[in-house]
Amino acid sequence: MQKKISLSQFEESVFSVIYPYLMKGVRLFNPEFGHNLALVSLRLGLCGGKNPWQDDPSLSLQAMGLKFPNPVGIAAGFDKNALAVTALARLGFGSIEVGTVTPKPQPGNPKPRLFRLMKDGAVINRMGFNNNGIQRLCAQLAKISNVGNGVKTQANVPVGVNIGINKIGACPERDYPLQIGLVSRYADYIVLNFSSPNTPGLRDLQQPQRMEIILQSIQQLQPNHPPLLVKLSPDLLDAELEAIVEVVMNNHVTGLILTNTTVSRPDNLQSDFRYEPGGLSGRPLRQKSTEMLAKVAKLSQGKLTLIGSGGIENGADVLEKIMHGADFTQLYTVFAYEGPPVISRIKRELVTLLKQYQVRTISELKGVALS
Repeated sequence: MQKKISLSQFEESVFSVIYPYLMKGVRLFNPEFGHNLALVSLRLGLCGGKNPWQDDPSLSLQAMGLKFPNPVGIAAGFDKNALAVTALARLGFGSIEVGTVTPKPQPGNPKPRLFRLMKDGAVINRMGFNNNGIQRLCAQLAKISNVGNGVKTQANVPVGVNIGINKIGACPERDYPLQIGLVSRYADYIVLNFSSPNTPGLRDLQQPQRMEIILQSIQQLQPNHPPLLVKLSPDLLDAELEAIVEVVMNNHVTGLILTNTTVSRPDNLQSDFRYEPGGLSGRPLRQKSTEMLAKVAKLSQGKLTLIGSGGIENGADVLEKIMHGADFTQLYTVFAYEGPPVISRIKRELVTLLKQYQVRTISELKGVALS
């Protein structure tokens, strides 16, 4: 008997065929225009957005006291101003992180500031925290929040807020607590961005002594907040990393995101824009970020929630992060290149892999590669 194909399956099949051609059209435009076009399309409901595939139960997990339908999240940087949270959730992401947001609105660095390295499956950006500011982000999140019943949004997946500092007039000990106080009622978790290479002096906040002062100021000024995470650079030395892990474990931090973009440039990059200043993301970052993830997993001994980010392109890459200690993962660059169909593809690949490993849930494979 021939198996019937549901309408949602048919829609996704058509969508998957058509979308590569749409993405080729988008790549005719400069990258930043293409990014903005994608956000507008999501807000208008033109990019699918029906989440036709119910997530397989094997992909569900819990971390930080939150439930995630699957381990594939969208990293900060795509939706800086929380304009497309519900649409991104409908595409099938298991979590959504908005931002990076700063206390005051700022335009970011001069254009051009975003570059495709298509031969390398990578992107270089030096955006510089262009955003509408924390007040407008909170107003946007308020539209989709049901604050009276816990931190729940129309997205029905955990929503994190990534916060940073302004390029001019910043005081980290003041600005991070200030933003935490404003956004806590809307965020399921909050991420301190100390690691973008595109704001002068920001990476200096990763120095353990300076980080500890900031974390202590948060605890003093905003002791009640959602789970707090810190996003780290992949360019840290092992000694620095060890000291940072100790600091965060002693100062009310729930977890770490590993990692942000890198300022290093592998010798095998082929694209014309490979020497542009800024942070490199995508395929060339995968091994470096996974190695750092594994180091932190061993240092923290299960006491921190770890999010694996950097170079994820398929289900095997997600599982690699999980097996090296991640609780769940985030991607961005592959989404920019392939568009919405990549989400369902990765989740299908993950389900197939879990069957091969003969496990009931993906969390059973957490950290198995660390021994």
